[in-house]
Amino acid sequence: MSNNTLTITDNRTGKTYEVPIEYDTIHATDLRKIKVNPDDFGLMAYDPAYMNTAACKSSITYIDGDKGILRYRGYPIEQLAEKSTYLEVSYLILYGELPTKEQLEYWENRILRHTFIHENLVQLIRAFRYDAHPMGILISAVSAMSTLYPEAKHVRDPHVREKQIWRIIGKLPTIAAFAYRHRIGRPFNYPDSSMSYTANLLYMLDYMNQRDYEVHPALARAMDVLFILHADHEQNCSTSVMRAVGSSLADPYSALSAAAAALYGPLHGGANEAVLLMLNEIGTVANVPAYIERVKKGEVRLMGFGHRVYKNYDPRASIIKKVAYEVFEVTGSNVLLDVALELERIALQDDYFISRKLYPNVDFYSGIIYHTLRFPMDMFPFLFAIPRASGWLAQWMEMLDDPEQKIARPRQIYLGADERDYVPLEERK
Repeated sequence: MSNNTLTITDNRTGKTYEVPIEYDTIHATDLRKIKVNPDDFGLMAYDPAYMNTAACKSSITYIDGDKGILRYRGYPIEQLAEKSTYLEVSYLILYGELPTKEQLEYWENRILRHTFIHENLVQLIRAFRYDAHPMGILISAVSAMSTLYPEAKHVRDPHVREKQIWRIIGKLPTIAAFAYRHRIGRPFNYPDSSMSYTANLLYMLDYMNQRDYEVHPALARAMDVLFILHADHEQNCSTSVMRAVGSSLADPYSALSAAAAALYGPLHGGANEAVLLMLNEIGTVANVPAYIERVKKGEVRLMGFGHRVYKNYDPRASIIKKVAYEVFEVTGSNVLLDVALELERIALQDDYFISRKLYPNVDFYSGIIYHTLRFPMDMFPFLFAIPRASGWLAQWMEMLDDPEQKIARPRQIYLGADERDYVPLEERK
């Protein structure tokens, strides 16, 4: 008997089964051979919310939640945040290796050449009400792009796929900026490809025809680091949606708009907004102890602490905390940062939070930075979606190239009625 197997005894029948183990997992379909009667469907695994189910094999992002480790393609997130740029990291995530100087120049040129959006898309953004939620505009605009580029449906063609990747990564900041400018009633600033990716975004958002306008390099760099930290995060809700929709061979625009819709939810992309609302509710440092007591009593939740994956300090949180200070050196201090620091200080010393492994996550500080840069709170998920697009697209490509992947089709446990006869309307009681 091999050591790399699991022996299961079915106490209903007394039969014993040997199931192979690979990568510390078993194939769920191997459970199908465990049955009471020959015509039974066989045993299934029940796992709501996929708490302990691996739906794919991936070589993109590695997370060790207990140790607080996050790596893209093997590179520690700390090194990438310190030394790299978002576009370089997006290349790494998509293609598996850091680019050479020539590859990076070509990649950046391709992305920045695709920052302009189709004028039909401009008209679509203008058609929204002034108070439309930016994520609603994002989802609609990306979905509409599939009609502007119908060749995108040829997802098996690597050249077609690459062109759509350039378009999506290039155009998302422009859609974000136009959505923002539309809501505040200001004319659109068209892209300037002479700027960096993040500087161009800030320019399109803020430029008001000033003669000596310049994007502050520290703010552009802060956005770069935030984008690196949000580029990918393994099989989260929106990434799983990207893979599931993509598994039907839908075009990448349709799949990505579905992923963005998943990100729209307050339990996913809206988490940093919830942190900001909490900090505003607390108001001052003096109110922090009382709020902590309310958390312990179960009256309120401590937003931005704890994570489904991390049972240690989120490695992204320590990086983003440093970025916050760099931003405030340019913009001036933010009273919410003082509240956040005191909240973090108390929570990290309190057995209540330590025993529950509630440590700050990336959302705890990202919302403060976006707020300081004067982004409205409902823009926060959009700023999450822009960098996550590279992760979604990398996961989508990996799924398409995986010979083991088929169209996503989870099983269910049916608990409804047994067969029953139709009752005519006049006879029903």
